[in-house]
Amino acid sequence: MTEPEQGPDKLEHTIARKAEHRVRARREGRHTVWFGVGMFGLVGWAVAVPTLLGVAVGRWLDARFADGPSWTMMGLLAGVALGSANAWWWVRRTGAWRGDGREGNDKEDRR
Repeated sequence: MTEPEQGPDKLEHTIARKAEHRVRARREGRHTVWFGVGMFGLVGWAVAVPTLLGVAVGRWLDARFADGPSWTMMGLLAGVALGSANAWWWVRRTGAWRGDGREGNDKEDRR
């Protein structure tokens, strides 16, 4: 198949070629290295951000209420738990946990 030189035909050809490549990759269940790097980064940020927010809120609460439990530790644990759940949600949504390249769909997963 030859590529058109310009205009909307070239755009349509490019879109069709990329869609075909994506369908083939999903069917064969392969991911690129960049997919893995992106997923690694996504999971890292999905855990790091809630953890740091939990620690920040815990430090603020410790400064306000000196008595009682360590709010920093409570915030750390809550942030890690929330971040882990968040990361699991993203991994399931992308289908990376299956290794087959299909995007996650909870309704299809239950069948």
